[in-house]
Amino acid sequence: TGTYFDTVVKIEVWGADSKIMDGCKDICEKYEQLLSPTIDSSEISQINQAQGASVSVSKETADLIELGKYYGDLSGGKFDITIASASDLWNFHDNADHSIPDAEQLSEAVTHINYKTIEVNGTTVTMSDPYAKIDLGGIAKGYIADQVKNYLVEEGIEHAYINLGGNILTLGGKTDGSNFRIGIQKPFSDDGTAIASVEVSDETVVSSGVYERYFYMGDNFYHHILNPKTGYPYDNNLLGVTIICPKSVDGDGLSTTCFALGLEDGMKLIESLDDTEAIFITDDYELHTTSGIGSN
Repeated sequence: TGTYFDTVVKIEVWGADSKIMDGCKDICEKYEQLLSPTIDSSEISQINQAQGASVSVSKETADLIELGKYYGDLSGGKFDITIASASDLWNFHDNADHSIPDAEQLSEAVTHINYKTIEVNGTTVTMSDPYAKIDLGGIAKGYIADQVKNYLVEEGIEHAYINLGGNILTLGGKTDGSNFRIGIQKPFSDDGTAIASVEVSDETVVSSGVYERYFYMGDNFYHHILNPKTGYPYDNNLLGVTIICPKSVDGDGLSTTCFALGLEDGMKLIESLDDTEAIFITDDYELHTTSGIGSN
């Protein structure tokens, strides 16, 4: 257990020694130092501070930025890794002095949100808009979970449960041959009550929802999943989306993408993808599942 990327990380491995567990921690620390936009020396911060100058980065960072652009295309721009200029104006942390950003400031920030201004040439990243800023928060945790799993496979591990702040990834099933049973949190439940559960082996379960980080201002509700076109939270009658698929980075990207697309278009997208299922929770707490899923 540790704290990385502003979230609690818990990794359980069967048949491992302390050296292997230290290796898991090293991977989390490595990618936090590469990808965190709040660490000044990270490669993402270097890109954001370069004001349009080209920056040489690691292959991992370049690949993840390319994947972020792919999800921008897949979502028709509703998922955008240059959301940072708007998201930096909001503060959804607990115990923060919550306020709504100045409308003019937010309007200006939105003009710098466009993932197509990112140019990746090998491992060189250039922003054609010097004021655009990258935040890979929508896919980084999933990517790192996948790297931890790859490492464990290389070490000969057959059973593991990786939890990066709610991004669940399993290596195999349980040691007794049964599947892992993963609860889907009931939105706004204080005690972590599950609204459903799924059984998985060697798959990931990733959720995005309005209940993760939010605040009220008067009667108005504000959550952290922002619309790149407006800079304000999406309002589409969804409380959350859970994705079940093989790779956690895809679960991460798809959960946010499908939330942004809304129930109907999000369901269509998932139905078009292989080995991928989803659970949508609408604001009446109804569950909507894709055809291949067996949730409880």
